[in-house]
Amino acid sequence: MDNIFQENTSWTFVVPCEIPEDVKELIIPGEEAVCAYKTLRDVAIFTNKRLIVRDAQGVTGKKIEMYTLPYSSIIMYSTENGRKFLDANSEIELWTKAGKIKINLDKKVNIREIDRLLAMHIL
Repeated sequence: MDNIFQENTSWTFVVPCEIPEDVKELIIPGEEAVCAYKTLRDVAIFTNKRLIVRDAQGVTGKKIEMYTLPYSSIIMYSTENGRKFLDANSEIELWTKAGKIKINLDKKVNIREIDRLLAMHIL
C-alpha cells in the first residue's frame, strides 16, 4: 500500500474549475464543496471536510479513480509561493498519516486561498 501511495503523491493544480457532477455524488450530509481546480487531466475538489482528487485513467480516461484525503489525517503542511521571475509556480506540501503529498500550483491558482482553506479546516 505504501508504494502505491508514494507513486500518486504529486499533483499539479492548473486553474480553478467547476465541480464535476460525478464528484457531487460523493458529497455526504453536512459536507459542501468549496472549490475545485483542474489538474493536467483530472480535477481536485476541496470540501469543508476533505480533499478529493478525481483521477481519469487509461488512454480514454473512462476509468476514474477517486482519492480522498480527510483534513483530520493532515499532521502538518507548508506553502511556498513563487515570487521569482523564473519561478512563478507555488507549491503545497501536506504531511499526512499515510505519507507526504506535494501539490504544485500554476500561477493561475491563488496559493493564499488554499492556505486559508487548509488552516480553517485543520487548525
